[in-house]
Amino acid sequence: MKSTLRKHLTAALSRCCTIAVFAGLSVAVQAQPAGITAEAKQLLKSSTDFLTSQQHFSADTRNTLEIVLKSGQKIEFNHTARQSVQRPNKLRAERTGDLVDQVFIYDGKSLTLYNPQDNIYSQVAAPDTLDGMLDFARTELDIVAPAGDIIAEKAYEILMDEVTDGFVVGKAVIEGVRCDHLAFRAPLVDLQIWIQEGEQPLPRRFVITTRDVVNAPQFAVTVTRWNLEPTFDAQTFGFTPPADATKVDFLPR
Repeated sequence: MKSTLRKHLTAALSRCCTIAVFAGLSVAVQAQPAGITAEAKQLLKSSTDFLTSQQHFSADTRNTLEIVLKSGQKIEFNHTARQSVQRPNKLRAERTGDLVDQVFIYDGKSLTLYNPQDNIYSQVAAPDTLDGMLDFARTELDIVAPAGDIIAEKAYEILMDEVTDGFVVGKAVIEGVRCDHLAFRAPLVDLQIWIQEGEQPLPRRFVITTRDVVNAPQFAVTVTRWNLEPTFDAQTFGFTPPADATKVDFLPR
């Protein structure tokens, strides 16, 4: 009897706490003014400026992609990735998961995509700057480089493109790190970003919600580890195809 009563009291208390938390959050969020607040701009700009100032770094991420079936049901796919960057013109990204097993390599002269499972690769000449390569990959090859938006020199402008509203949601903890939680809205996309507090305002999590697709699927990226003092060798940004690998052309956009 006492055990049953205790369970009911615990459940009731839990419901009350949950209602109170969400009620408080609802009031706080609804009270935000229209437009983009100065605090949200400043926090995002500080984060992008800090990452732009880093001449070499690596980041490990955990990523979740939602797709929507014709029935309206959401299906989730996951992968992990590691991005290695050396400015002004080196990038390596390795992605492994449900839908992808791929290595993306940019050495300052060429862009290579290699699929280890299929043992095939594509390679093409690319511009000699990181931003130039990112633009080239997107516009000419229809390829979005992993973490391309945040590693670009113009990251702030890219993230704020067409944004109409933005505010600071509050504080949060991501991977054990205390962060500022920001929310932005553009005509067809919502963006949430969590930025680490302190002298190293690194982005710790992104959630992109696509509102012009039924049931608004999301793409989420959580940075599980930043390394601002990585050690790279000659092979990090180089690619020597295996002897039995097959070279294929990039498909036209």
